[in-house]
Formats: sequence, C-alpha cells, structure tokens
Amino acid sequence: MTISFTLDPETERRLMALAERTGEAASDLIRNVIANGIEDVEDYFSAVETLRRIESGEEKTYPLDQVMAELGLDR
Repeated sequence: MTISFTLDPETERRLMALAERTGEAASDLIRNVIANGIEDVEDYFSAVETLRRIESGEEKTYPLDQVMAELGLDR
C-alpha cells in the first residue's frame, strides 16, 4: 500500500538526521516507526480490555506470592 503525507519541517529535519545517523533510508525508518506504533496501540487496547475483564470479575488475578510458590520460585 502506498500512502502519501507531508511532514512538518521540524519532523522532516529530525527524520533525515536520524536516517543519516543510522544509515537507514528514511522510508525504512518511517515503516519501522509505523509498525512499532501500531503494535503499541494494539498492546494498549489489549491492556484496556484485560483491565475491563478484571474489573468486571470475568478474569481472575493471583497474588505474586501464590504464583511464585506454584512455580517453585519461592523467595
């Protein structure tokens, strides 16, 4: 998929400086930043959903000491 957008001058300057510093093409940096950003947003929504299930009682939680004991990792 091809997407076009315009960067503000400061963001463009920072992107080009990072590309020069890393030796990566600016387009590769942009792809990586977008992929990582999408993953971060997906993780956020997953955490929000898990919290909702915990707060509603749909998902059980366990004390750390209990988990450590069950795994044989007693402190």
